[in-house]
Amino acid sequence: MKISYEVLANTFRFPATNVLAVQLEDLSVGGTMQKERRPQNRRRRTIFGAALVLGVAGVVGLGAFATFTSTVSESQSATSGTMTLTVPGPGATNRLSVTASNIAPGDTIQRAIDLTSGGSLDISGITLTTTATTSSALDTDATDGLQMVIEKCSLPWTESGPPYTYTCSGTTSTVLATSPWIQSSATLNSLSLTAGSTDNLRITLTFPSAADNTFQNLTSTVQYAFTATQRTAGPQ
Repeated sequence: MKISYEVLANTFRFPATNVLAVQLEDLSVGGTMQKERRPQNRRRRTIFGAALVLGVAGVVGLGAFATFTSTVSESQSATSGTMTLTVPGPGATNRLSVTASNIAPGDTIQRAIDLTSGGSLDISGITLTTTATTSSALDTDATDGLQMVIEKCSLPWTESGPPYTYTCSGTTSTVLATSPWIQSSATLNSLSLTAGSTDNLRITLTFPSAADNTFQNLTSTVQYAFTATQRTAGPQ
């Protein structure tokens, strides 16, 4: 069987223009794709580069804030002081609780009492307030009612009685000059202001001779309140 090459050539022949068009089209498509890929690749490289720069900057930043440190500590304490005024229990150094009865105009009533500053702080002064818990003209009448004087002895008072009287073998000083029995925050003078010191006091009440018959059969009970004030504040 004899086949003509010409026939085969005609059978499988493609138009040259079509083949060239296909090739050009393929090249065109590939070129477009390559052009489209290039901007994407550039963006990726840009993002990666920025991330790398930020990462390096972060590491450098951490190193920049690293510093040497050193710590030392010490403790300090503060303790507050105390203030206490005390008087002894009933006895030779505290006779205030002993009642004076059946008194008449012109009489005197003497009572000793020791006053001690028992705290750790010095004091700047002491005041006295006297308050009547049972009242009468003996305490309300500032002229003919009982009059009070307070004195201090540099040594313990020497007691005699009862009825009680006291003498001083040391130096006597006036703590409160003659005043009505009822007082409000009266300043007491010549007292020791050092912590731990004791003042030996003698309180004398005098019933004025001028008191008339209206003062008969009266009773008064008076409470004594001694108040100390702390020393002047300052550097410690």
